[in-house]
Amino acid sequence: MPAARESLLDAAYTALARRPWSAVRMVDVAASAGVSRQTLYNEFGSKDGLARALVRREADGYLAGVERALAGASDPRERLTATAEWVMSAAHDNALVRAMITGCWSERLPAPALTAVPSSSAVPAQRRADGPLPSPGDFVGLVRDRAVVVLGGAGPLPPPDAAELARSCELAVRIALSCVAAPPSEGGVADLLRTVLPRRLTV
Repeated sequence: MPAARESLLDAAYTALARRPWSAVRMVDVAASAGVSRQTLYNEFGSKDGLARALVRREADGYLAGVERALAGASDPRERLTATAEWVMSAAHDNALVRAMITGCWSERLPAPALTAVPSSSAVPAQRRADGPLPSPGDFVGLVRDRAVVVLGGAGPLPPPDAAELARSCELAVRIALSCVAAPPSEGGVADLLRTVLPRRLTV
């Protein structure tokens, strides 16, 4: 991603932490990033385009964190636990991530339509941002499917092992989401997952 675009997204994210999206001004975002207002409009087209790009970037960062969590420990149960803990920490630390994965958008946040919007942008990253954005259900599926691929190993698992692994992965994601909405007591999501996940997730 070009440096100017990344700087503008950083500036927009910082501005959003200080004031509601409705009060964030494009001229202030450009000034904070050290670029001209024309550069901002060239990159994003409009404030809505900036919002879509910001949401897309935070979604990509969230999913990259899922990949890192899944790549950690060798034990599949520990990998799912690390992933669930990442879901919770990402939602706690990032209001946009929390809104994206729960569907609960506050009036302080931009809330772009999840459907694709017409795009005439010459910037490939903006054309991608103008495409469909993931819904909460899409995020569950994306995390579940990535977990299945990583934990399934080199090749596809035979049924019913593949279906059981997919169920366990989705269960871990949904428990993490429930903990985002209602944080657990001492022991956290890890204790919950140790209770409900099978002792062996793969053959």
